Amino acid sequence: MFFKGKKILVIGGTGTIGTSIVKTLLHESPSAIRVFSRDEHKQHQLQNDLGERENVRFLIGDIRDYDRLHTAMQEIDYVFHLAAMKHVPACEYNPYEAVLTNVHGTNNVIKAALEQNVSKVVFTSTDKAISPTNTYGATKLTAERLITAAEYSKGNKKTAFSSVRFGNVMGSRGSVIPLFKHQILENKKITVTDSTMTRFMMTLEQATTLTIKALKEAKGGEIFVLKMPIVSLATLTRVVIDETCQQHGLDSNKISIEEIGLRPGEKMYEELMTHEESLTAWDLSDMYVIPFFTKGNVRYEGGRKARPGTYSSSGGQPLSLEELYQLLKTQRLV
Repeated sequence: MFFKGKKILVIGGTGTIGTSIVKTLLHESPSAIRVFSRDEHKQHQLQNDLGERENVRFLIGDIRDYDRLHTAMQEIDYVFHLAAMKHVPACEYNPYEAVLTNVHGTNNVIKAALEQNVSKVVFTSTDKAISPTNTYGATKLTAERLITAAEYSKGNKKTAFSSVRFGNVMGSRGSVIPLFKHQILENKKITVTDSTMTRFMMTLEQATTLTIKALKEAKGGEIFVLKMPIVSLATLTRVVIDETCQQHGLDSNKISIEEIGLRPGEKMYEELMTHEESLTAWDLSDMYVIPFFTKGNVRYEGGRKARPGTYSSSGGQPLSLEELYQLLKTQRLV
């Protein structure tokens, strides 16, 4: 097993994806997992959920604090960097706070990893980093560039840095599905930004599995772009309304949908890659890989050259009503 006997630091380890990664890694018998986050309540919840485990330690800290990160990375082999400010409106109204966490914090992770001679660091980014129209996307794009540039500046250090791009993770903290359910039951109305909006969405299991796979496959400097189904907001609201009403004995025809317009910084659609990135990308069965261009003809097992394009959520085929229903049902989200 890849992680057997290894020491792992999960930064942002009490978030939805971080928690899932921690639980998954425990099956591979690592010698230590350090869960790093600034939320003591969530750390307490996860500690109770996992029970007493000799190989799991919980560290309170903030990635804005370099010294704390440096200490947390002592003798660590692999780092999963998931901590971020990611709420789009919050980043819009507090842009410098987003810079401090998403940019300055990521730079601290890089410096600490190099100083502690970590083997690999994987950074979780977002499709909003492509042609960003908001602070969140812009800071994540900058953080991606920092991770890739670390391959230039690391000198003779062994650390390999890579990034993974997500779409929306179903059921994660901040997901619209629980919000829609609450609005249906409390207000008999759903508020949406624009029903024609499309998004890339993935399950928590997919996000977890492919992030771990990206760390295992990373050679250094590349960006892994996870393949995700496209979901239209109109279809999502219909599924959630129908299923919630059926479960609670409500008339779905009496649930209204109110469009309130885009929030500051929001886009109607997302993209997975720039056209220029697609020209060098590799197409694997479950992800694309944008390699670090100075490493020559790096190849990835089972990969073929990707077709040129931006892979926009507005240009693909969204999941049908039935397909989305089955996906949400298997994830116990409806």
